[in-house]
Amino acid sequence: MIAVRRLDADGLAARLPALADILHACVEDGASVGFLLPFTAAEAAAFWRETVLPPLAARKRRLLVAEAQGRLAGTVQLLHDTPPNQPHRAEVAKLLVHPDHRRRGLARALMAAVEAEARALGRTLLTLDTRTGDAAEPLYAALGFAAAGVLPGWCLDPRTRQPDATTFMYKPL
Repeated sequence: MIAVRRLDADGLAARLPALADILHACVEDGASVGFLLPFTAAEAAAFWRETVLPPLAARKRRLLVAEAQGRLAGTVQLLHDTPPNQPHRAEVAKLLVHPDHRRRGLARALMAAVEAEARALGRTLLTLDTRTGDAAEPLYAALGFAAAGVLPGWCLDPRTRQPDATTFMYKPL
C-alpha cells in the first residue's frame, strides 16, 4: 500500500536521512536532477537542508512524500512562489522514487497528490522539465502533460557530463 502525505519543515527535518537516501540513490542511478557524479550522501542531505528547507519553512514550497511498506520511498515538490503576474501556475520539481521502489505506482500517486496540492492553492497550470528521453517523459505525457519544447544542451548527464536536451512540459488543471 502506498501512502502519500505532505511534510512541513519539521517533517523534513525528521525525515532528512530518508530523503537524502532517496536523492542519493536516484542520482547514483543516473537521474538528471541537478547533480553530477560523484555525489555523496552528505551532498544529498545538504540539498534538503539548504535548498528545500528554507522555502518550505517560509511556506513557498510544498513537499510530498510517498511511503511504501513502511519506508519512505519517493518524493516530489511543488514550487508555488511565483511572480505577481503568475499566481495561476506552479512548478513540479524533483519527482524522485527510490530505485528499489520503482514500477509500483509511486510516481503516479505522487503526481496525483501534487496536482491536488496545486488545485488547493488555486493554481490552474503546472509546469515541469525532464531530461529528454528519460523514463519520466512518457509518464508525464500519460498523465496529461504536453511538451512545450525541447532545449538542446540544457543539462549535463550526471555520469558522462555530456550535454543533454531537456523537455519542458505543461498541464492545465
